Amino acid sequence: MSSALHAAAPTAAGPAFIDFDDVWLAYNEDLLAQGVYAVEAIDLKVQEGEFIAIVGPSGCGKSTFMKLATGLRRPSRGRILIDGAPVTGPLKISGMSFQAPSLLPWRTTLDNVLLPLEIVEPHRSQLRARRGEYVERARALLRQVGLGGYEDKFPWQLSGGMQQRASLCRALIHEPKMLLLDEPFGALDAFTREELWCTLRDLWQAQRFNVILVTHDLRESVFLADTVYVMSKSPGRFVVRREVELPRPRELELTYTPQFTDIVHELRGHIGALRRADAEVPQ
Repeated sequence: MSSALHAAAPTAAGPAFIDFDDVWLAYNEDLLAQGVYAVEAIDLKVQEGEFIAIVGPSGCGKSTFMKLATGLRRPSRGRILIDGAPVTGPLKISGMSFQAPSLLPWRTTLDNVLLPLEIVEPHRSQLRARRGEYVERARALLRQVGLGGYEDKFPWQLSGGMQQRASLCRALIHEPKMLLLDEPFGALDAFTREELWCTLRDLWQAQRFNVILVTHDLRESVFLADTVYVMSKSPGRFVVRREVELPRPRELELTYTPQFTDIVHELRGHIGALRRADAEVPQ
């Protein structure tokens, strides 16, 4: 069932792994003084191991939300807890992957995947002593996403889909508790995109880290997520919470069933209503 956000609290017992409590963000002091917010009144509780997706019209604040969740931006009002601790700066327990893979062109696939271990503590301090272990971890991840044998290739020798697979491995190499994905498959063709849905599904089912996926693709959100949140036009706020009550593990054949397409159409209707309402506001 879908619901407005004020009725959106998960029913699972125990403290939430991700906890946004009345979070507002203005991008600078002048906008704050004018009461102009990029996102407003964000209340969100996500249980450990849950996979959520955020959808909405362009410019609604999805990427702003991601910056808040990673600690790259501090809220103007409200409180954010991740894994029980206040978010006061960039999180070490998170991994990130974006639409552009951003692999370093002078590094091999293996060395690109290892990069976070050269930056994130405590791995940075242990890199020399544990390099053999870390290299094997990277190779195992690459094999898991179908890139075994490509460890020594450079980015320009990989297809776009291969680069995105390597980017996922890089985001997961330090075994984060939370993975943040901002339109990670948006630049790929439909066939490759669906292949990578299955790759991400398998990685998540094996490790059960938390995932926040920002996407414009409603099919993608319904196929992958436990819960889909619809965000309104700026100032962004969550206006619909839709649990995806489809059995797991999910295969691509599911995307052609009435149960699946009904949820996609429902979400499309919510976003269409938001766009119509925005169009009716006098300029």
